[in-house]
Amino acid sequence: MSESPPLTRLTLDNGLRVVVAENRRVPAVAVNLWYFVGSRNETAGRTGLAHLFEHLMFQGSKNVPNGEHFTLITSLGGTLNATTSFDRTNYFETVPAHALELALWLEADRMATLPHGLTQENLDNQRDVVANERRERMDNVPYGTALENLVGLLFDEGHPYHHMPIGSMADLRAASLSDIHDFFGKHYTPANAVLSVVGDVDAATAADLCARYFGDIPGAPPPARPAHVAAMIDAPRHLDLVEPVPAPAIYLGFVLPEDGTAELDAATVAVTALGRGLGARLHRRLVRTERQAQSASFNVIPLVGGASLAVFAALAVPGASLADIEAGFRAELELFAKSAEAAHDVARAKALLERDRLAELSTLEGVADELSGNTCLFDAPERAYTTVSRLGAVTVQDARNAVAKYLLTPGYAAVRYQTEGASR
Repeated sequence: MSESPPLTRLTLDNGLRVVVAENRRVPAVAVNLWYFVGSRNETAGRTGLAHLFEHLMFQGSKNVPNGEHFTLITSLGGTLNATTSFDRTNYFETVPAHALELALWLEADRMATLPHGLTQENLDNQRDVVANERRERMDNVPYGTALENLVGLLFDEGHPYHHMPIGSMADLRAASLSDIHDFFGKHYTPANAVLSVVGDVDAATAADLCARYFGDIPGAPPPARPAHVAAMIDAPRHLDLVEPVPAPAIYLGFVLPEDGTAELDAATVAVTALGRGLGARLHRRLVRTERQAQSASFNVIPLVGGASLAVFAALAVPGASLADIEAGFRAELELFAKSAEAAHDVARAKALLERDRLAELSTLEGVADELSGNTCLFDAPERAYTTVSRLGAVTVQDARNAVAKYLLTPGYAAVRYQTEGASR
């Protein structure tokens, strides 16, 4: 899908950007709200606040009691959730088409009146929830801190991507109710948000409803954006950990260009060709041929603040050396840069990425999220429909160049997990 279907766009007087797309296939509608605030926007000593709001936004506002947002949506058969990343926070629900006004009212009420629900009791409660989430997803899970350790190595202290969205538990415990109110007032404003509505609606009617429910929320200038900061690493950075993990494992991190660039498109195709799926070159070499690893994968984390990430992960077989796995990884990259088979691998990667895009755009939720994201990050909702063509334009030589420039470099990060007595 290379052409954008008709989109209705408007910007309200308070700065809220709205995108509406009609899709009459099913009698449902997806509402998706992106706020341009993530962990990148946090300051030293106050990390984790962006993610904390993912929880606080469901704790009640002036007209919606604690937990009622979930109750109202699910009682109609709808679904809802929220996520936080380095660059943004988003809130979304899918409801029967007749419930569009309810979904818009709920989102507008918490954008306008959430401070009524920002109490000390709710703050204390949700800090505990976040602490439990960290224990369940990171601290008490084998290899759960791998990405946190990688970004800590790749990005120096003070870089906007130095810390994970979940933040520091010490910082969260130190945050006062005043800090929470200030963060909301600064970042949760109409001009710092994008609202998308996709589904069984008349576009003009839906746009009018968005204006009705959000138009009276007071406007404010959007907060200053953090500077785009490149990450320069000219030597390897290693971290060796001995933990009660099932098997030794190695994680390698590389700095890539920021999202929205042709350079990242080329790197994405290359990384996908090398490390995604059972047919990928790294899996074939490390798992099937050399039998050094139980699994091997390589993925891209796109970011917009001056750099993106590529993360390689391999779980060793008993007795295998992590140093040998790393050497095999590098050898396969060097081979890709000159192999005649690279054309086949690049074609396979493009097919996988095209399938991803078509799957995302096959659902109302996926379309709404893509429209919000591309409007929020690039002010270009139509980019949601050009990913396939942009990635398709990447040549084999582009992919090879990306490997040579961004992956076969002396600057990278390695986190190695060892069990007692394991070979390095």
